[in-house]
Amino acid sequence: MNSDRHTSKQYDAELEALRSRVLQMGGMVEQQITRAVDSLNTCNLPLIEQIIADDHKVNALEVEMDDLCTHVIVRRQPTAGDLRLIMAVVKTVTDLERIGDEAEKIARMAKLMCESDRLQTPRFNEVRRMADLAVDMVRSALDAFARLDAKAATKIARLDLELDDEFRGVLRQLITFMMEDPRTISLSLEIVFVSKALERIGDHARNIAEYVVFLVKGKDVRHTTVEELEREVST
Repeated sequence: MNSDRHTSKQYDAELEALRSRVLQMGGMVEQQITRAVDSLNTCNLPLIEQIIADDHKVNALEVEMDDLCTHVIVRRQPTAGDLRLIMAVVKTVTDLERIGDEAEKIARMAKLMCESDRLQTPRFNEVRRMADLAVDMVRSALDAFARLDAKAATKIARLDLELDDEFRGVLRQLITFMMEDPRTISLSLEIVFVSKALERIGDHARNIAEYVVFLVKGKDVRHTTVEELEREVST
């Protein structure tokens, strides 16, 4: 009996360690986004190089987490809620790694704009709102994961719609700039790449929110509307 209880506690500790590592990876990725966005205005080239170099740390964490999950599955043969947790962890880690890739893209665009001296004033105002929304979505998704809060996850889906609207607004604004002054074409296209990276970050944050619903409710809500997601959570 004591041996079984000890094994159970050890298993619980392993599952909790997986959740903690996800949040650690999430914190690292969130910092990468924030620093990449800030670098667009500061033109801090050493920081930009550091952001680009640090992407390998996020990649290494993804590999490590996949390995840990595989070992837990092989050794513990989890079922029901425990298996859902491990599946949610694997999927969340994949999206976090892709968010890290988008942050690296933003840093590379910042480096290109700074080195080509095409940054003008106002430089990044067009996508500042998008950046704030994207960071908030990632932070909120991780918080929902930490607290297993399905209701909070549905709010992230609403924010994703708002971020998509902001993206379309930025595109319209940049098209206007380019039509009025062809000299802004290069800079405007670079900002388009940045805004697209932020829009993709929002998509990945929504994915993480959907994994939270799957984990809590046992229901796959991918590829559903926001209204369907909200109905699923309310039942």
